[in-house]
Amino acid sequence: MKRVVVTGLGALSPLGNNLKDTWTNAINGVPGSKPITYFDTEKFKTKFACELKGFDPTGVLDRNEIKRSDTFTQYALYASTEALKDSGLDLEKMDPFDIGVIWGSGQGGMDTFEQEVGAFATGDGTPRFSPFFIPKLISNMASGMISMKFGLMGINYTTVAACATANSSIMDAFNYIKLGKAKAFITGGSESPVTSASIGGFNALKAMSTRNEEPEKASRPFDVNRDGFVMGEGAGAIILEEYEHAVQRGAHIYAEIVGASMTADAYHMTATHPEGKGASRAMENALNEAGLTPADVDYVNAHATSTPVGDISEIKALTNTFGDSKKLHISSTKSMTGHLLGAAGAIESIFCIKAIEDGIIPPTINLEELDPEIPAGLRIVANEAKKTNVEVAMNNSFGFGGHNAITLFKKFS
Repeated sequence: MKRVVVTGLGALSPLGNNLKDTWTNAINGVPGSKPITYFDTEKFKTKFACELKGFDPTGVLDRNEIKRSDTFTQYALYASTEALKDSGLDLEKMDPFDIGVIWGSGQGGMDTFEQEVGAFATGDGTPRFSPFFIPKLISNMASGMISMKFGLMGINYTTVAACATANSSIMDAFNYIKLGKAKAFITGGSESPVTSASIGGFNALKAMSTRNEEPEKASRPFDVNRDGFVMGEGAGAIILEEYEHAVQRGAHIYAEIVGASMTADAYHMTATHPEGKGASRAMENALNEAGLTPADVDYVNAHATSTPVGDISEIKALTNTFGDSKKLHISSTKSMTGHLLGAAGAIESIFCIKAIEDGIIPPTINLEELDPEIPAGLRIVANEAKKTNVEVAMNNSFGFGGHNAITLFKKFS
């Protein structure tokens, strides 16, 4: 089996429109949640979200790319451009069939769907749909357009596993390189879900926070007064590369990806397993693949979305897997970015990789009073970043439908 390393990163998030700003604001505990600006929220229960700030695609994307793509695809192209540049890969020297794209999006072109169907529903019944409606809508168009932008002719497809989507994309790319079926991948995920239908739909599920009076404090994983998640948007792009190929070209290596796993809860459409059985097994499988033990892990970027039920089931899964580990630190960066749905695992894997590189763990902000159901001995990094050596970091992602996806990164040596 081939070794697989990380050689490029790109980020577009509510904390910044590039990797540097996103990471700086994450370790400084900056909240990304503000009142929604994309539509009128007067009649909505939730009136805030973690939107991008001042995003302008024109500096990176040309007019046709913007015209022909939904915002989730624009986010994907934008972040992928940064990651590819960061990697230093010279595509002219590579066989285009050796590099592929495995990209994820949980919802796809929701913004396009609402605009097109809304216009039809309020019209005279004449079907005046755009010829770009379907291409902009379908979830696989992000991976397709990334490949077209850069001329990448290798393995190319999209994963969909709700909020476990991006981690499943990263896992698939990891596996294909291990098996020798590719030299490199652009992988990750993007989501553009701050729309009236998304916000209204999740409100109907009673899954979202309604702390409208102080949105910057609404995402509060592990806090006793949490009342639901906060919607976020953006993209995370990661260049995974075969170790020997990366070393041969003198690439900067951020970290090594050493394990990844998926399981299913087989329990409920939207709720996680109350005892975290599927999550525990996925974490154990990732560790076994890496040849590591729970005692080797320094940091877990928890899925913890700030929902009353989900946070506790994950804590049970972590306790089942790691016991009373004295070195494990846990944080939920969704307290700052909000929940990027299908893109969450990409941004949060990037946070794990940067924690390894820089020796600092981003905090869980807004944690004022720990839920009494959470063992007091757990090292949850609360409100301020923690400077510490991170040799091994794990990212957890769980999605509606009972999907559990884990990625595991290790300091390169």
